[in-house]
Amino acid sequence: MSKAQPGMSMERADIAFEVNGAAVSVCVPPVRRLSSVLRDELRLTGTKIGCDAGDCGACTVLVDGEPVCACLMSVASAAGTVVTTVEGLANGRLSALQASFLDHGAAQCGICTPGLLIAATALLDREPNPSETEVQDALGGVLCRCTGYRKIVAAVMDAGRFASELSTDGIAPHPPAGTFSPYSDGEKDEAPALASPSPRLSRGEGKGEGQHQLQRLDLDLDRRMPISGHAVGSSPIRLDGLPKVTGGEKFGGDSFPADALAVLVVRSPHHHARFAFGDLDAWVKTRPGIVGVFTAADIPGKNSFGVIAPFADQPALAEGFSRFRGEAVALVAGEREAILDLDLSDFPVRWTELPYLLQPCEAQAGGAQLIHENRPANLLTTGFVERGDPEAALSGAAFVVSGAIDTSYVEHAYIEPEAGHAYMDGDTLVVVACTQAPYMDRDDVAKVLGLAVDKVRIVPTATGGGFGSKLDVSLQPLIGLVAMKTGRPAALAYTRNESMISTTKRHPAEMKATIGADADGRVTGMVFAGDFNTGAYASWGPTVANRVPVHASGPYATPNYRAEGRAIHTNGPISGAFRGFGVPQATIMQETLYDELAEKLGLDRLDFRLKNTLRNGSETVTGQRLESGVGIAECLEALRSHWGRALVDAELFNADSSTKKRGVGVASCWYGCGNTSLPNPSTIRVGISVTGDVVLHQGAVDIGQGSNTVIAQICADALGLPLEKFRLKSADTAITPDAGKTSASRQTFVTGKAAEKAGRALREAILRFANVSEKAAIALDGTSLIIREGEATRHIDLSTLKADTDGFVFRAEESYDPPTLPLDAKGQGKPYAVYGYGAQIAELEVDLKLGTVKLIKITAAHDVGKAINPLLAEGQIEGGIAQGIGMALMEEYIPGRTENLHDYLIPTIGDVPPIETILIEVPDPEGPFGAKGLGEHVLIPTAPAILNAIRHATGVLVTKIPATPSRIRAAIRDKEAGR
Repeated sequence: MSKAQPGMSMERADIAFEVNGAAVSVCVPPVRRLSSVLRDELRLTGTKIGCDAGDCGACTVLVDGEPVCACLMSVASAAGTVVTTVEGLANGRLSALQASFLDHGAAQCGICTPGLLIAATALLDREPNPSETEVQDALGGVLCRCTGYRKIVAAVMDAGRFASELSTDGIAPHPPAGTFSPYSDGEKDEAPALASPSPRLSRGEGKGEGQHQLQRLDLDLDRRMPISGHAVGSSPIRLDGLPKVTGGEKFGGDSFPADALAVLVVRSPHHHARFAFGDLDAWVKTRPGIVGVFTAADIPGKNSFGVIAPFADQPALAEGFSRFRGEAVALVAGEREAILDLDLSDFPVRWTELPYLLQPCEAQAGGAQLIHENRPANLLTTGFVERGDPEAALSGAAFVVSGAIDTSYVEHAYIEPEAGHAYMDGDTLVVVACTQAPYMDRDDVAKVLGLAVDKVRIVPTATGGGFGSKLDVSLQPLIGLVAMKTGRPAALAYTRNESMISTTKRHPAEMKATIGADADGRVTGMVFAGDFNTGAYASWGPTVANRVPVHASGPYATPNYRAEGRAIHTNGPISGAFRGFGVPQATIMQETLYDELAEKLGLDRLDFRLKNTLRNGSETVTGQRLESGVGIAECLEALRSHWGRALVDAELFNADSSTKKRGVGVASCWYGCGNTSLPNPSTIRVGISVTGDVVLHQGAVDIGQGSNTVIAQICADALGLPLEKFRLKSADTAITPDAGKTSASRQTFVTGKAAEKAGRALREAILRFANVSEKAAIALDGTSLIIREGEATRHIDLSTLKADTDGFVFRAEESYDPPTLPLDAKGQGKPYAVYGYGAQIAELEVDLKLGTVKLIKITAAHDVGKAINPLLAEGQIEGGIAQGIGMALMEEYIPGRTENLHDYLIPTIGDVPPIETILIEVPDPEGPFGAKGLGEHVLIPTAPAILNAIRHATGVLVTKIPATPSRIRAAIRDKEAGR
């Protein structure tokens, strides 16, 4: 949208059209985007904004029955049309497609779901029984970062089954069987066609976004619950599923108060620059509606934050000079209309560009300028593990291979850019925003703004994807500062560009390694070294540097080993957490060398891995003895038949094709769940209210992975009451205990274990009150607690019991912290209590002339210990594989060049092949019901399996990742030229 001249308002016009069956008229500038009008004027926030450029498709709506990107359509163009948004699909009851999405688990974080539902509705209106190709064609313009698309395709193709049921009785939401409140307490959100602005929170209340009732579909939820009634091991409809498919889910930008000031961030256009402000007061005075400009000079606390306190080094607003492109230097706050029309091209800031360093080799060169004066040689930190005598082992090995691999920046590319609002509730600052770590946010916001920790409240909204980047604070201290300084609510939603330039990335890595084996094919030694470009500030660089050396051996017995990981500062984008903390990069190095070593040995690649896997009783490279729960051999064995079939298929294809060749690759992974050798606690509170609800205070933020459902399932079985009796109060630092951050594959394991302990403790309290044994069964019927033991039955009227301050008549609160031990100077110790394992096969086809890759199939076997919710586990695997595909073949963030979702490519619905998932259950006694983490593991083997398959097809290994067509062609040319 073009910007008006300073101080001039755009002319408005009355524009009438129909939305979801209701006639509406708005008075707005005719060129305003239809998406903005739907969201801001009509409060139909089910239409999401992911890019404002037509690249992501999240804002797709129907206009006269045809799907269009509402961000590309002016509201004037909608005059006289009939518009349908996701809120209009249900029409008092779920559509067949919405019901199918719930049944298939096709919505994870849910931010892209409305756009997908709208696009699929248009398809089904013209073709009720579409083919997979037709589904892919119709939905190709809508991006999803969580699901891997496979369940979306299945849901659309299966919608006809639900349509036939709708044609008789319909699928109307049943009365609430349970209650899900992702936003604490509050009023139920009925998702009216034209909703009114939401009120702000008061302390002790829930967010005005509202409380969602769990309206379950009997044909779905009950169908998937086993006869035994146990929740663990079943796949009920996810407890937060309904609002995701109706448009009722409230993400960071969906509930801005009507009177909130809008905030813009002024950012550095340079990799490294000195800057100075001009007359800010004069600039503000000449712009009606602009309330103020805020800089580092306005920050009342310590202007430094970071996820790891000893390394915290990032200012909320830069002071005097910026260290990376996109760094925030000032805030402009004003009335919403004034900010919409504001042109920042003449903002009074003068830039002096300075020399910059973008590569670790430049930053490490002698005499290189220090990015942080207290970090010599621009080295943030080093991680190190050594065991045995690797040099002697390599020198005595029968076979030795060496190699080097470089990887690129990878953008998280969640479809929801950062968004939130803040306001003062008395003397308490309340920040309502998308996040993965509310308690960490609280602590950093309090420090930056000079507040006591108990005077900051973080209320997470639904989070539209995170994958690690939303662990770091982004806009939280910025909107908090404006709210504190002005006394008014402050709201900010990042544009796609500023999200991409200012937030963290996957660390680029420059790695080299050598691995040796004896004549029998057993690995005898390995040496690994990796330099990780951590960018301008620390973020999670120390975690990557320390986690990589522990994992770089892969899940294999390696008696002699040395690995070093170094996090090096540059003026590049900040590198942080991204699904694996550096392990995906290291695994590419290790697994590609394993293929070369197997070839030298003359061994089948799968057999070579099986010969060397860790097993029960093995010792890891840190000297940790794994007594039980090691499932990597089971994963590889589960792939054996698929491996043999795929190799035969490839051989037959290649015999008849000269221009295209098929390849098959395999790779394994392991991953320690939780923090590395550090405290990692979670706390869960659960109680029974006087009204007969089981209320679960569950502070583990669900970013789409399903923790809201999985943790409730664990608690339900531990307590012995059915899942539908549960009411959830999700993360809110004012009312829920700290369940830790959503990262490092820790929530199912760590918070799940706390939930299991809390459920058992609550059960014990009830049984003790009733003076019965642990064999007794409990049930709830309204306000009656029923206890049966043998032939005896006792009824306890809960309404007659005294409730505590939380309204509980029975309660329990339990914590769990995994038992780990520190690593010594040589990296020896017990860094994790539980590991997860996995292995994947990639089948693909390479066009030798074009260098293009067509994926045929991926088969994934993952040891989850115990599948708490098999459907959600499958969804995690498929979504992780999709991100691994992107990392392997297309994703490469280049500062200044790929700062949007048009130039930065992520997999679309047509890029993800059929995925066959094999869930392996080798229980770990430490996990809840034997469960292990899964979130990170699922991505780790994908890229190396693909690269090994490309090598199998072409005979060349691409050593700069991603393996783009040009890089594949260059490698083939080098091979043909004998280079």
